[in-house]
Amino acid sequence: MITTDEAAALSGTTRVTMNAWIKSGRCIGVSHLRRGYKLPRWQFESFIFPVIAPMAAALASTDGWQLLAFLESPHPALDGQSPRTALEQGTPAQRVIDLATAEGH
Repeated sequence: MITTDEAAALSGTTRVTMNAWIKSGRCIGVSHLRRGYKLPRWQFESFIFPVIAPMAAALASTDGWQLLAFLESPHPALDGQSPRTALEQGTPAQRVIDLATAEGH
């Protein structure tokens, strides 16, 4: 997990923009005890970053914990893999988005 400042540097943007992305569901941020957010570093990989916003829309949520739980929980429709692992191994993004749509409704 990285801070919003570290995520901003990693993605070539600002902390303000990063906070806006978290609030809109463009990236995943979970509330941190001290202040601000912590973000999973892996979400900025090219295989997953483009999936975050459509997945959040499909789940009808921008809650970081809910998005993180969806991506990290094993799912029978993905042969027991988590959506994140499935994406890492080449599963088409649309399949994960369709799964999010089914769970979001």
